[in-house]
Order: sequence, then C-alpha cells, then structure tokens
Amino acid sequence: EQTMATPIIEHVNLTVSDNRRAAALFERLFGWHIRWEGPARDGGHSIHVGDERYYLALYTPRGAATGGKGFAKGEPLNHVGLLVEDLAAVKAGVIAAGLEPFNHERYDPGERFYFFDWDGIEYEIVSYA
Repeated sequence: EQTMATPIIEHVNLTVSDNRRAAALFERLFGWHIRWEGPARDGGHSIHVGDERYYLALYTPRGAATGGKGFAKGEPLNHVGLLVEDLAAVKAGVIAAGLEPFNHERYDPGERFYFFDWDGIEYEIVSYA
C-alpha cells in the first residue's frame, strides 16, 4: 500500500526546444493529454503532458531555442524510462514522427527499445506484456 513514505515519481521536468512538438509526440505515442500549460521561469513556457497520475513537464526557454548547446550523452541524465503495454505500436509512432528507434531487444522480464527526441533526450520504452 502506498503511503507518503513510499514515494512515486510524479513528473520529470525536461528542457526542450519546442514543447508543443514534444507534447504532441507524447499525445500521439501514449494517448496522453495536456494537463496544464502556461508561463514559466525566466519568461519561458511549460506544458505538462501526461495522464491523471504522472506527467512530463516540458519547459521551453524564452526565445524557443535551447541555444543549440546540447549535452554529452548521459549529461545531465541518461534516459527517461516509460512503461507501455503495446511496444510495437509505440515503436511505429516513433518512426512515424521521423525519429529512430534503436537497441530493440528482448530480455528477462520484458522487451525494450530506445530513441532520441529532437533535442537529444533519450527515452527507453519498455513493456512487460
């Protein structure tokens, strides 16, 4: 049974160059919806996309671009892992968005693949179905 002493990850906040494009991707891939959007720190804009329980907070700085500075792989984070039931459908959606799935493998107890978004953020999509 969940208690306040048993935390869950409610959201992850990511800086992206185009939060509308990113939110639209997650709406298509996962059937999520925009829970909230509005002004954010330093004149930027945030969109919270997810379901009733969990979400991704997608922050775009004022001026839209992240400055093209990019990050080395693993800096500041390795990947965001998302659990799905229909791995093939999500993989097809990733491809339809013009992104490239890689490292698709079966392992005990499930199956997974990875993809990078337009800003170089890596996502691991996993299924135990």
